[in-house]
Amino acid sequence: MSQDKRVLLVIEDDPGLQRQLRWSFDAYEVLVASDREGALALARRHEPAVVTMDLGLPPDPDGASEGLATLEQLLELAPDTKVIVLTGNQDHGHALKAIGAGAYDFHQKPCDPEMLGLVVERAFYLHSLQQENRRLVQAQAYSSISGIITRDPALVKVCRNIEKVAPSDASVIVLGESGTGKEILARTLHQSSARREKRFLAINCAAIPEALLESELFGYEKGAYTGAVKQTPGKIELAHEGTFFLDEVGDLPMALQAKLLRFLQERVIERIGGRKEIPVDVRVVCATHQNLKKLIEEGRFREDLYYRLSEIVITIPPLRDRIGDAALLAHHFKNKFCTQEKRSVLNFSKEAIAAIESHTWPGNVREMENCIKRAVIMADGPLISAEDLGLQGSTVEAEPINLRQVRDKAEYDALMKALARVDGNVVKAAELLGVSRPTIYDLMNRHRIK
Repeated sequence: MSQDKRVLLVIEDDPGLQRQLRWSFDAYEVLVASDREGALALARRHEPAVVTMDLGLPPDPDGASEGLATLEQLLELAPDTKVIVLTGNQDHGHALKAIGAGAYDFHQKPCDPEMLGLVVERAFYLHSLQQENRRLVQAQAYSSISGIITRDPALVKVCRNIEKVAPSDASVIVLGESGTGKEILARTLHQSSARREKRFLAINCAAIPEALLESELFGYEKGAYTGAVKQTPGKIELAHEGTFFLDEVGDLPMALQAKLLRFLQERVIERIGGRKEIPVDVRVVCATHQNLKKLIEEGRFREDLYYRLSEIVITIPPLRDRIGDAALLAHHFKNKFCTQEKRSVLNFSKEAIAAIESHTWPGNVREMENCIKRAVIMADGPLISAEDLGLQGSTVEAEPINLRQVRDKAEYDALMKALARVDGNVVKAAELLGVSRPTIYDLMNRHRIK
């Protein structure tokens, strides 16, 4: 099949009309199917942008039931496909049903080749515009989240959700294992909001002793206790008109949970030793690696506080579940630390890459960063070896899924791993996978990989 011609699928059981359409559309790569089974098989294999189809298909050539069923399955398989229905003069009602079912347009028989050609060309143009718009949206998702390096669809979706939530003032809880980048996303929420010009203040509930935590949060008046020699505002007050990030909120003591709940309800605070209510306009973002619902069941976290904080819940996937990201991040940190440590450019050995991809990374991105920094410092030659990393491999069994999903997932995973392993070099990825460079580009377009 020509790589230069656009693919047009013609679904028609009349051999004479098949020949006419082939001749009319010689500028396209025309695929012909005469029944539903053949049409779906060609659609799965070639994913055509535009389809012309006769509603009267066997075994119901005089009706429209088979054609409408084929249309429904085609659009279920590829919702963006533009389907142009060909109908007779007496089939206007069937054409309207097809439009209602999702067909792009209809054209009456006998076909006017020039007019039908214009309809088909317009369908191709609209499809290309929609695909370009999708690529632009995806590119924006990649570029607008600073500090996040990923090709994993789940984490890209998280980033898009962050962009949706950022303009609002809704309270957000960011959930994720230690080292997944919860504070980076909290800062991104702030930078993408209308509060970006104001302060972003963070406090870690697990890192401050309980006796000091209340004064850190709410501040204190002069003379409130021994050593309080001057009036000191708390972190919540200092974040006025900005964003306040409460990290490891699951470690917040019960007494302070009640005081934080009152602030969230009333939006006023009282300093320790003070009697004056101070209004504070601040957006609250929290994070934790703990299961807050389990803590609620154990009586260690207030349920009413949880519902106040969790207007929006965002969960960050662990590094082990992010396809291709381990090798991608390894290359990023290697380049970063080579520059930082003033070392010549290093590369990973094949064994090192295999160790990186098979390791489960319980410490997530933080563990990865520390591991690669150590390896850059300790490496003797131009290659970072598996011994420099000090990792032990592990394997994960794939879940059984249907045949088409198995093929697509295997193809996607192999492509992602290859691109990550060679740091995005398409020529090297093609060599690694044993295919041509145009094939790599086709696969990247098909799976919408930037």
